[in-house]
Amino acid sequence: QVQLVESGGGLVQAGGSLRLSCAASGMIFSINTMAWYRQAPGKQRELVASITNGESTNYAGSVKGRFTISRDNAKNTVYLQMNSLKPEDTAVYYCYTVYRFMNYWGKGTLVTVSS
Repeated sequence: QVQLVESGGGLVQAGGSLRLSCAASGMIFSINTMAWYRQAPGKQRELVASITNGESTNYAGSVKGRFTISRDNAKNTVYLQMNSLKPEDTAVYYCYTVYRFMNYWGKGTLVTVSS
């Protein structure tokens, strides 16, 4: 059974930084594209960043230049380094992957950015 467990969320002031982690189990982590999504109150869930097994990355325009996605295949973990945080980055952040044609989501970690 695939499990994705996020950690690292919290309360931070605008301009600050946080690093999110997503630990994966029950899958061959190194072959999978991994992604971070977020959902702000009253808004739809949106893609924040993704990273392929070849470490090609993709970012939403709103976070490009501020966020960095990376992975450590030895630890089965994907990270999201978030710098220069803004109040509009406040959301629940979810880890996501597709494995053997099934969608898997973590339970999410809350990031709150105060102004």
